[in-house]
Amino acid sequence: MENCDSTDCQGEVAKEGARSGWMSFIWDPYEWLAMLARELHGSFVFGVVVVYGFSQGLGGALYRIASDYYWKDVRMVQPSAAQVYQGIIYIPWVMKPVWGLFTDFVPIAGYQRRPYFIFAGLLGLISTLVISLHSKMPIFITLILFTAASGGVAIADVTIDACAAKNSIRYPLLAADIQSLCGMNSSIGALLGFSTSGVAVHLLGAQGALGLLSIPAIMLLSLGFILYEPRVTNHQHKQVFQSSWEATKRMWKALKCPEIWRPSLYIYISLAVSLNIYEGKFYWYTDPTAGPAFSQEFMGITLAIGAIGSLLGVLVYQKILKDYSFHSLLFWAQLLFGISGMLDLVMVLRFNVKLGIPDYLFVIIDECSLNIINRIKWMPMLVLSAKICPSGTEGTFFALLMAIDNVGLLSSSWAGGLLLHLLNVTHTDFRNLWLAILIRNIMRVSPLVLLFLVPKTNQSSTLLPSELIHSLEAIDTNKEETIQLVSTVKSIQV
Repeated sequence: MENCDSTDCQGEVAKEGARSGWMSFIWDPYEWLAMLARELHGSFVFGVVVVYGFSQGLGGALYRIASDYYWKDVRMVQPSAAQVYQGIIYIPWVMKPVWGLFTDFVPIAGYQRRPYFIFAGLLGLISTLVISLHSKMPIFITLILFTAASGGVAIADVTIDACAAKNSIRYPLLAADIQSLCGMNSSIGALLGFSTSGVAVHLLGAQGALGLLSIPAIMLLSLGFILYEPRVTNHQHKQVFQSSWEATKRMWKALKCPEIWRPSLYIYISLAVSLNIYEGKFYWYTDPTAGPAFSQEFMGITLAIGAIGSLLGVLVYQKILKDYSFHSLLFWAQLLFGISGMLDLVMVLRFNVKLGIPDYLFVIIDECSLNIINRIKWMPMLVLSAKICPSGTEGTFFALLMAIDNVGLLSSSWAGGLLLHLLNVTHTDFRNLWLAILIRNIMRVSPLVLLFLVPKTNQSSTLLPSELIHSLEAIDTNKEETIQLVSTVKSIQV
């Protein structure tokens, strides 16, 4: 550009600026993923796509719509019972420390990870196919099958969580990016799942749609064969108990540290008191008399838009909020979380109709705003959990922290089901649904009084005391995971 006159040079610069403006929308995410793959290893990124994107994101979205209609239309249960059933199905997620101990200390045929992915895939594949083919099983058998499928997803999730925790400690400046990667894949998978789940339920019925969950299960199964790891040849099974006991003692020592138990307690309470009454809302949404009688397709579209909101929440967190302190970010997120619940109250009391706002538009606004705020609230909690995992027990300890979180979600679900039962919200009676929503909204803001338990440091800081880090690192100086995923070409060559 040395020979161009000033006018031509300005024109070229303007064109390059415009080009970089719209190209950056595509190029920036690519460079970000390439950076993560370069710094953290491409196998980690690929594993996140399979587990978070397909198994939890797409599969979880499809399960949510199909199971709601299954309990409502196929099994004809009350909303309070459906709420309790969903909590029972969630129990395998509470048991994540058990799966973590197995994957860390109990290799099968010389492999620590591959057999568990295969086992997880088989659990999901068999369970979902049986549910989709048999409609008159006793409810307790159905619950066992649903719980087994949920257990398969939880077992697969433990391995990725271990990798995320280890990388968050090893690369503290990338801790927020790692959780953004997981959240983004989960949100994109959920968007795809919700976009198609309503149509799937309409065309195949609730049971047929549940049969489609076998696809993510097959992907988990295939991941067990693609995963490359060196075979353990000198492992002695009699050491399993000793290793597990040593890991348990190290975790107990870590849990007694205030830097760990204080934020863990806050996260649990904030989740437990945010009562989950979704089943009551769902029954009202689809009721032709008392509610707006939303169709199956529209329920899927609504939750798909909610997934877009969740993805926007990840992007807002990644671009704007990841450098704020844990304390300030969780304060505003929790406050907005409680305020956003008032939109449900406005809709159930039909104020939106009096204001001339259609139900379809209002529920979309409600779902989108709720998911944006919920994701912004959840992201720093995940970063906080990852950063308080002591070195040497990252996988099992992160599973323990996630189990504590899942106990909070389970408590929220069962307490919400109890609230619906006490207020007599049934399959056809929704007169007290507004009161359940009001109580839930008040409970959502109550954790603000416990924010003193959350550190006021920024999210890139090291939270564990140095003496705890060094003492646990000394125990496991020789322990190093060597897991990687080989490409298809390399698999063929082998």
